[in-house]
Amino acid sequence: MKYGLLLVFTLFSITLSAQQKLFTTAEDGKFIYYKIIDSQKVGKDVLVQRAKNFINAQQKIIQTENQTDSSLTAKGKLIIDKTVLVVGHPSGEVIYNLNFEARDHKYRFWLTDFKFIPYQRDRYGNFVATTHIGSPLEKKVDKLTSGQWKDIQAAAYQKVEKFGESLKKFLASDATVKKIAKPAETISTKKW
Repeated sequence: MKYGLLLVFTLFSITLSAQQKLFTTAEDGKFIYYKIIDSQKVGKDVLVQRAKNFINAQQKIIQTENQTDSSLTAKGKLIIDKTVLVVGHPSGEVIYNLNFEARDHKYRFWLTDFKFIPYQRDRYGNFVATTHIGSPLEKKVDKLTSGQWKDIQAAAYQKVEKFGESLKKFLASDATVKKIAKPAETISTKKW
């Protein structure tokens, strides 16, 4: 009896530790990833400029929508991968809205309005979006697809968390975007 109770307790604790983190919900019922970070050494203008540089460095996946002197908004996408044994392929993309606000020595950012667009293989063997309309990640699904939908939510959370860590690291460092070198000008000896 003791060993059976001990076995049940250990299995229960293992399943609790194996559960993955998921998004929190905002007041409007949508998923949100929200962080507030104190940066005691960096001012507001520098933080906003670094955030603009971060977005410009990832221009293929993030586009700036609106910006002011202390905030900016952008739209972006993350590719969700599906791995079967060793081989992996993209199963879809998650579109999101990024909001960034800065004050002196403090900034916050949040990602919200997550929408999933599934991919399928086209006739050339490439994975392309099946539609341009996304399904909100917080929607309820039926019992048959709930396991697959939870996997998509967990993979999206991992990608968003990784994105948030890279944004925090970029804003904390003195990294600047390398400017594209202009081609050398030709010198004319006829004009002087």
